[in-house]
Amino acid sequence: MAADPRGSRAWRLSSSARRGWDRLQDLTTASPARFAVLVFATLILIFTALLSLPASTASGQSAPFADALFTAVSTICVTGLSTVNMGTYWSPFGQVIIFIGVNVGALGVLTLASILGLVISKRLGLRAKLIAAGDTNPMRAHGGVVNEGQTVRLGEIGVLLRTVALSTLVIEAGIAVLLYPSLLIGGVEPLVALWEAPYFAAMAFTNTGFSPNPEGILAFQYDYFFLTVMMAGVFLGSIGFPVIYTLWRHQWHFRQWTLHAKLTIITTVLLFFAGAIAFLALEYNNPATFGSRDAWDTVYQSFFLSAMTRSGGFSVVDIGQLNGSSLLVGSMLMFVGGGSASTAGGIKVTTLAVLALAVWSEAKGRPSVQAFGRRIPSDVQRVGLSVVAWGATIVALSTITITHITKEPVETVLFDVISGFATVGLSTGLTETLPDPAVYVMALTMFMGRIGTVTLAAAVAAATRSQLYALPVERPIVG
Repeated sequence: MAADPRGSRAWRLSSSARRGWDRLQDLTTASPARFAVLVFATLILIFTALLSLPASTASGQSAPFADALFTAVSTICVTGLSTVNMGTYWSPFGQVIIFIGVNVGALGVLTLASILGLVISKRLGLRAKLIAAGDTNPMRAHGGVVNEGQTVRLGEIGVLLRTVALSTLVIEAGIAVLLYPSLLIGGVEPLVALWEAPYFAAMAFTNTGFSPNPEGILAFQYDYFFLTVMMAGVFLGSIGFPVIYTLWRHQWHFRQWTLHAKLTIITTVLLFFAGAIAFLALEYNNPATFGSRDAWDTVYQSFFLSAMTRSGGFSVVDIGQLNGSSLLVGSMLMFVGGGSASTAGGIKVTTLAVLALAVWSEAKGRPSVQAFGRRIPSDVQRVGLSVVAWGATIVALSTITITHITKEPVETVLFDVISGFATVGLSTGLTETLPDPAVYVMALTMFMGRIGTVTLAAAVAAATRSQLYALPVERPIVG
């Protein structure tokens, strides 16, 4: 009698593989937010393992776990903070791993989860589209009905994903081409410049801020073309893929822009100029930063610093030498960050814009929040408040913990913590000196800042419950 094929080891392995594959498919659709968090956590573990290899370090010895983990988190979360000198500690192999990691991380938590979900399910179904749409509007991650117009509609998600991939490739390639001559003029060897140009381009567009050389961009501090190209790359990365998509479709037809695009561009430009004016006023007579520079260079570097505190992470001045007032301004700019669904971090400029509009409408006594002929519903305002509250709580707890561990001045710790939370990468010099317990706290702060406070809240929520009744109204006294 022939043996039952179902009793064979091969059949059991095949059956187990199918069950595992089915469970993975179910995970991609059961909870978009939790799946996104799982994807990022898995990527961090993979890159931690890769950076722990002896081949990844210049010395040929395995990196300590704390340094490998922190660098992996900073890479995947496109933060830019580091506990080691990025230009000398890692080998060429390690630098390539980091280069790949920042581009993977730049795709965004939910967009990346959507792409992997697409690979698993072989098609971009409604659930997968909800995952990707969540990156353009975090409220979709909560499930349920969203009653306002979306920044990108579900039917356009496939086009958006192509826009993400294509824009990343084209923009980074264009920046690299523009940077290459400046690197040659700066004394970099032609073959080395072929590597450093795309590396700097990737770090600018992804808003990471790592440098492939020990001195960073300090050698190019008077090359205004180089610095301007870097600022342009940071700006394009920080406005967000939905805005890039809108600009690609409608160019300069402002009236056809989505409300999200209008608020993002206007708020970004306003903060860019406000930050530059603040740094100019506070640092023009500081000999350790701008005080020794001429008038033109002082003004230009004020704008450059303003752009980089939004999420860029590059600097030509010693951040640790800034006045305390300037550190506070920088912390405020970093906390806001860039646009939604972008490579930047922070609470996002649209959150600030919506809350500012809400305050203005309340002062004017208007019954609703309005902008550019559109009404912003109350649930958007509630999400904005939630984002600020979550972000402030994370920053406060991390600052208290690291201050207690290190006994460093709270203003210094606060700056680096916000830099980590908002995935900026600027540092007063504190991060490189952190003991291992504080390193882990900072890594967790970067992780929570990158995956997004709304996504984090949705991921830890057990379930969304519908309430089919209304409670009596009573107004507490506020203010």
